[in-house]
Amino acid sequence: MACPVTDYIARNTLDDTLFIPKMFQGFPEIKEALISNRMQAGFLVAPMALALRSQGVPIKIVYLGHRYGSAVVVRKDGPITSVMGLAGRTIAIPSRFSDERLIVLKALKQHGLKPSAVKMVEMSPPDVAGALAAGAIDGFSMGEPYPSQAELGGFGRVLFPAREYWPDYMSCVLVVRDDVIEKRPQAVQVLVDGIARSGMWLDQGREEREYAAEFVGRYYYSQPPALLRHALLEPMDRVMYTPLSPRQEDFELVQDLMMEHGLLERRMPFEEYVDIRFAEKAQHQTAWKYAPWLLDD
Repeated sequence: MACPVTDYIARNTLDDTLFIPKMFQGFPEIKEALISNRMQAGFLVAPMALALRSQGVPIKIVYLGHRYGSAVVVRKDGPITSVMGLAGRTIAIPSRFSDERLIVLKALKQHGLKPSAVKMVEMSPPDVAGALAAGAIDGFSMGEPYPSQAELGGFGRVLFPAREYWPDYMSCVLVVRDDVIEKRPQAVQVLVDGIARSGMWLDQGREEREYAAEFVGRYYYSQPPALLRHALLEPMDRVMYTPLSPRQEDFELVQDLMMEHGLLERRMPFEEYVDIRFAEKAQHQTAWKYAPWLLDD
């Protein structure tokens, strides 16, 4: 959400375009675009960013996309009422290298279940709600707005939000290619500053989030604004956009889980995969001074 908000507000308040946003339907496509240099910055799930860096892909994490905002969803009228009920079921995840997969594994372990107790299948996020409604899967672990889509559709309910088993849960991170960081650090700083200001703007209150749901749904995601309003407001802390500075302890937990489940061959020092300079400077930013409901028709 902070990405299209930054683009929209920048286009309406600044003289120059901040960046050119491009929407992808899945994380594998984003990964390939970054590797081939067709895209120089992007939002990835954190474990995938770490795995790519460990494999030599020249990217670094410079900021977070949001906190919380992911949940495990099951059929509303189905038999699954607890984590134990997931045993023997099929659960969709966005990627093998995703926090959404790790949160399922974390919950299973806490309840004494082995990873093999659940069948997890990779599925493009836009497809999971339809698959759940059709009975093709028993549940999914995804970020918003797909849990909201299942709830509003009347066929899904949240079994548990990610934060129930993972306090300070983070999912997407903003990564930038090394060559851009080296050659155009000021451009990277402007981007991170913009994302930071958008996060603070979104967290100011209901009016900002209601308006964001309108223009992001209409102009960026082609999704009903009512769906995004639900994801952003029911309740307000369902997704949070502050604080978004990368914290070493958060990524140590991700690495612990990745090592435990064979997703990472070696532990990496924080400085190898995070460039904290941009987030540190962005801490001095303030929210966008933008009240569109007073300016637009």
